[in-house]
Parts: sequence; structure tokens; C-alpha cells
Amino acid sequence: MSDFQPAGDGSGLRVDLLAIADLIEPSSRVLDIGCGDGELLHFLSGSKDVDGRGVELSQAGVNACVSRGLSVVQGDADADLANYPEQAFDYVVLSQTLQATRNPRQVLLELVRIGRRAIVTFPNFGNWRIRWRLMAGGRMPMMGNPGEYWYETPNIHPCTIRDFVVLCRDLGLSIEHQRVLDGAGKAQTVRIGGSWANLFGGQGLFMLRRP
Repeated sequence: MSDFQPAGDGSGLRVDLLAIADLIEPSSRVLDIGCGDGELLHFLSGSKDVDGRGVELSQAGVNACVSRGLSVVQGDADADLANYPEQAFDYVVLSQTLQATRNPRQVLLELVRIGRRAIVTFPNFGNWRIRWRLMAGGRMPMMGNPGEYWYETPNIHPCTIRDFVVLCRDLGLSIEHQRVLDGAGKAQTVRIGGSWANLFGGQGLFMLRRP
């Protein structure tokens, strides 16, 4: 579904990750969960002097992070977040990972417990392209990495932007910042609270905190 592109500002950072980086204050303590090869942490360390830590499920990702000099451990968002102390970080980032967790509700609660703020991005499965392909073809469209069928993707709890807003409300979480991104990660000029965001948004980006 997503077609991530570099930001084009000379940083080499993906545009959706740059949108996350823009929300993070310099010299902050940051935990990036599902950090992949450490692209965001590496950028934040060099550009904003953050004290960054990471958690990554794949050993290949951990190895790539360590080769960049990053402090990253192998771990699982569903199982290991309970081991972190309360309010240990200024920001906890969960990028493009929520839909792959077994218990998204509990993961969100852990994010705002561990960090003063949580930044969450996820693919919007309410996007019109997905709706059209399902209606027209009667089969689940390919989502995630190019060429992946429904039984090959890590997505087990897909949600829409509207689903996420309702979940935050049910959990009593405050939404400090919200943005709709297109499939390439660029900001879109649609109102987040309206049905247009749910229909046309490729991704949702939210910054959350406990009341």
C-alpha cells in the first residue's frame, strides 16, 4: 500500500520518518520500538543530539543498528515493554508497527506509560484504494511490501484512522498532534477528524499522552 520515498531535503530520511523527527525536541530521550535498521534513530542522533534507544524484533535489524553505533536490543513490542520503567523517555515511537502487534490496545497503554509522549504511525486500511480493490475484485489487496499477499504480510490487526481515534478516546488518551500522510509519507491537506481523512489518507500520524 505504501510507497515510501526519501524526504528530498538532503537528509536521505524517508518522508514519513522526517515527519516524526519534526515532532521530537532536541536532546530528548527517545525509544524507537520496531526501529528496523535504525534509520530514524541515526538521524535523530546526528541532527537533534537525542539520547536514543531502540527495540527491534529481527536480528538483521539489530545488527544493522549496532553497525551504526546505536543502542538497540532485540525485543517484542507485545512482550517486552512491561520491563521498561514508567516515564523513562520523553518520546516513544512506534512507526508502521501497530497493525503487526497481537494486542494493540495494551501496546498503546504501555507506550504512554513508558514515555511522556508517544508518536504512532500506521497504514490506513480505510483508504479508498483498499476499499475499491476489495469491492471490485472480491479479494484482499496486496498490502505491506510490494507483492505480498494477505497471508504473507505481518499485519494481523489492520485499522483505519477512524478506528484509531475511537480507540484513543476509549483508552482516555489525549491526542496532541495528528496528521494525515499519503502513501509516500507526505502530509495531505485533509481534515483529520472528517471522513475524507479516513477515505483518502494513506497513513495516520499521531502524538499521544496520558491526560
